[in-house]
Amino acid sequence: MSILTITKTLFKSVFHGPYIKNYSLDKKDAFKNTRGKIEINISQCIFCGLCQRRCPTEAIKVEREKSFWTIDRFKCIQCNYCCEACPKKCLHMENQYTAPSLEAVRDEYTNA
Repeated sequence: MSILTITKTLFKSVFHGPYIKNYSLDKKDAFKNTRGKIEINISQCIFCGLCQRRCPTEAIKVEREKSFWTIDRFKCIQCNYCCEACPKKCLHMENQYTAPSLEAVRDEYTNA
């Protein structure tokens, strides 16, 4: 490449502006069959731990003695394996849009 070609490319890039779009933080409507967010009906949960064992990313933690269930949303890949493994069917996948975030989100549930 000659210095002239490099200079031409440089000026074109400087005066054109950005070539990429920023990711929109606006809420989007989820389309049918979108994987969204795992939800639990804690009153039906028997804290058997099958969902924890089935989770490939170890995002779910279950403590049977304390009746404690938690999910790390940052680790969860919405594969739906935990919902399939649940014998009481208290886990289900919500069809909803989740805004991007850099913060780790952990949801904790207890059956009091």
